[in-house]
Amino acid sequence: MEGSVIPADAPASLDQLRGLHLPADAAGAAQGPVVLAMVLGFTAALLVGLVRVLRARQRVSLRRVALRELADANTLPPGPRRVAQARLLRRLVRTLRGDAAASAQGAAWAATLDGLFATDFFTKDAGRTFADGLYRREASEPGSVDAELVRLMQRIGA
Repeated sequence: MEGSVIPADAPASLDQLRGLHLPADAAGAAQGPVVLAMVLGFTAALLVGLVRVLRARQRVSLRRVALRELADANTLPPGPRRVAQARLLRRLVRTLRGDAAASAQGAAWAATLDGLFATDFFTKDAGRTFADGLYRREASEPGSVDAELVRLMQRIGA
């Protein structure tokens, strides 16, 4: 360090150094917008969380109501049971997908139900009864249709 020059105002030892501090303008000008941005971000996160919780509660209560109505329908004789189940499916689709989806008929109705429940029960299995054979004599085992409907209803909102 022979060639280095020490300025005249440099402290002679480390204990004479000043502590670190922000420049004079940094404390007032930047602090307000930063705090505002943090508050707005926190508020937005709370709102998103609240919306998600409310939607989850709605889905759970919808599932609960659908399962209760399905249990009530399953106590009816086979003919009226299918009609009550079909009405429940229409109301469920109307609630979750809207009036346009709930007004579908035939194969389009079966595809709508399959899309809602992520299955092929209504287009390729015994659930076709709800699309094209609601008032026909039932060829399939009624218990299998009932059990599958209960299983599908339990998946709403899950």
